[in-house]
Amino acid sequence: MEKKTHYPVIRTIYLYLFALVGLTLMVIGLVRFVDMGLKAYVFTKAEDEQRLYDLKPPTPYELERVMEINDSGELSEEQKDVVERWLEDYEEWIEQSEDFDAVTARRHRNASTNLSMILIGLPLFFYHWRIIQRETKKKKIKTN
Repeated sequence: MEKKTHYPVIRTIYLYLFALVGLTLMVIGLVRFVDMGLKAYVFTKAEDEQRLYDLKPPTPYELERVMEINDSGELSEEQKDVVERWLEDYEEWIEQSEDFDAVTARRHRNASTNLSMILIGLPLFFYHWRIIQRETKKKKIKTN
């Protein structure tokens, strides 16, 4: 005895819609991977502007003024210690940020996103597409 589906049109729309969503996720992920590869190996100057802005160290608001106040004697010894520790931490941060490549970090973030889209889209597409093919084959057999 065959199982009767109550809403065959809705089921068909659902299957095709989710197959399309899976296919879309795969295509977007693959396109973004190709884009990353082209920027990394073919169009190597495409991300130079990002590197230029990423290398610029942030200057704290009124750094010169903080140093003037620190040197002028307007601060207590405790406040001077706090400012000096902050300046040491800032200089240490600048040294650490010299080895950091923001473009590579951004590529890794994008690669993670792209791979997750492909890993979600692939089974989503193939599962729904397999059901569509099975039902289409059953319909063909019934009509023949």
